[in-house]
Amino acid sequence: MLARADRAAGETIERAVRDHHYRRLRNLGWQRILDSKTPGFWVTGDPPVRPGNGVRILIDGAALFPEIERAMRQARSHIHVANWFLSPDFHLTRPAYGSAADHGSSVTTPIPEGLTIRELLAELATTVSVRVLLWAGPPVPWSAIARPAIRALRDELTRGTLVECFLDRYERPLHTHHEKIIVIDDEVAFVGGLDPTDFRGDRYDSSEHPLREGLGWHDTAAELRGPAVADVAAYFNVRWHAVSGQRPPGVRPADKVGTTDVQVLSTIPERIYPSVPRGVFRILDGYRRALASARRLIYIENQFLWSSEIVTVLRQKLLAPPSDDFRMLIVLPAKAATGTDDTRGQLGALLEADYHKRLLACTVYSSSVARSNPIYVHSKLAVVDDHWLTVGSANLNDHSLFNDTELNLAVYDDEIARSTRQRLWAEHLELPVAKVAGQPATIIDEVWRPIAEEQYQRRSRGEPMTQRVAQLPGVSRHSERLLGPLQGLVLDG
Repeated sequence: MLARADRAAGETIERAVRDHHYRRLRNLGWQRILDSKTPGFWVTGDPPVRPGNGVRILIDGAALFPEIERAMRQARSHIHVANWFLSPDFHLTRPAYGSAADHGSSVTTPIPEGLTIRELLAELATTVSVRVLLWAGPPVPWSAIARPAIRALRDELTRGTLVECFLDRYERPLHTHHEKIIVIDDEVAFVGGLDPTDFRGDRYDSSEHPLREGLGWHDTAAELRGPAVADVAAYFNVRWHAVSGQRPPGVRPADKVGTTDVQVLSTIPERIYPSVPRGVFRILDGYRRALASARRLIYIENQFLWSSEIVTVLRQKLLAPPSDDFRMLIVLPAKAATGTDDTRGQLGALLEADYHKRLLACTVYSSSVARSNPIYVHSKLAVVDDHWLTVGSANLNDHSLFNDTELNLAVYDDEIARSTRQRLWAEHLELPVAKVAGQPATIIDEVWRPIAEEQYQRRSRGEPMTQRVAQLPGVSRHSERLLGPLQGLVLDG
């Protein structure tokens, strides 16, 4: 009886959240996102799919940050930065990490520790325009980031320099500006999940993830060149103009430099910026379409997983697998900074729907002979059928899909999707790429699952781990799954 009451309460709240989201999107003219049953890999509307791009997926901070510094130093016109947070004393290059070539970077030799990001931007601002846009912090003290501290950060970044920095306070209550983008000369853009900071964990970690004091950090980002850069630049300009009152120079479309189709997707809540009164919810649209299209594989890395609209699509795939070799692999943090019970509760709901045993959920650790520490999975990446890939700043929660400002890239390119997935699997499983290059279903069943189950059992018995990957169970009681939906209902406004 208790279990039935438990489940009934959970389902009632889930329906209330979905109904609330539907009414909100309907009133804004976006209800087609939830009405549509048509799968597909592209989202209708602007910006459209842009052909002719070059995309590199950069895995972990030691691969990304030196590339950002290299690209900034080649700027001829301007550098535009939009981040959730930034530490002025953060170093973009660190010699201890050496070569990052195996992880998507062009860096092949150790680089001497460079300037802090404040020193670097100050130096570059003497020859190019440097504009920095940061979240102003919460209007009420619900976050560890306080507005006075961020104003002090801005002052430190700009004092005695030509750097322009504005703080964006036009957020919905209890939500943030969360994207992590850099645009250089409208020719190259970096889009992903990494802020240049050590706040709540140093983002500078290599794909080897050596055991270190403090939290290990796993993340992903993309370097984008080609026509789609203009859409990232235009997105920055909308926010910069709304916050500063200044209108940056017009975006210069870049020439085609590759063969990859890319679509820029964003979340912008309604009534935040005058130029976007009805908001934009294309990241939610892109995820739902692509996940519904899956035939063989859904691979997700994310900090959170408690969006009911996403979990509904995933449950349908598990209840009615589209093929015999369909598998779903989800990599999450062992303990999220917030939303832990929310994510694990929704994971429990997915596991209950997994009658056909197609789902595996894992987390990752840094280990030594004596101990292991969780690696914080902060990546916001998904791969569908080794065709479609998305990477950016959006978590799979109601904050990112409905209420925070976010930016993701959607890429349709078999080589990029497949090679990125294989590189990530090789990193997590600590194997050569060739060992994970077989059929995804076989690798999940014969490599991932045995390792993950064994390491989970070792941790359960208090024994040291011998490999990095461990299975991540869901919670069993439905009442423990309500935090995510309740946050969506209470905070969504």
